[in-house]
Amino acid sequence: MSHPQDSLITDSHAPDSPQEPVEGVEATTVDTLPSLEEQLRQTELLAAEHHDAWLRAKAETENMRRRAQEDISKAAKFAIEKFANELLVVKDSLEQTLAVEGASLEAIREGADLTLKNLAKAFEKSGLAEINPVGEKFDPHKHQAISAVPSEQPANTVVQVFQKGYALEGRVLRPALVAVAQSA
Repeated sequence: MSHPQDSLITDSHAPDSPQEPVEGVEATTVDTLPSLEEQLRQTELLAAEHHDAWLRAKAETENMRRRAQEDISKAAKFAIEKFANELLVVKDSLEQTLAVEGASLEAIREGADLTLKNLAKAFEKSGLAEINPVGEKFDPHKHQAISAVPSEQPANTVVQVFQKGYALEGRVLRPALVAVAQSA
């Protein structure tokens, strides 16, 4: 009795030898995969490259952070330099006024006026502005009311300034001390 497996083995279509090249088709060689050792070596090289790049990036980030902190420190330390240079002119003017021996009251007054003008220029150049709100509506962000007085002006209107306020680039350094109109 013959088994179906026997017929497969003796089938006439089964090649006994390697296939012969088919006409018009190029013979190709089969690329062999690299060995596991070679794959491991290549992967280790790639990992070492990535680790080196990571270390360099980390060092560069640390350097940038350090430089930024130094820049911030210098900016804070020397931020007032421009204003200080402007104040030197004011100080010189005041010293010149006081250096005049036997100066008349008028000469001292002129020197004080010149000094005040120089100070106003220094403030303006440095972004320091006066807050002098007479006649304005009371603003608790810019004004500090220390009294309410009877007035013909609308309630909460600034009627008197006891001390001017100052703002630096729009941010209040010192609010103006004011009296406001009482509500009727």
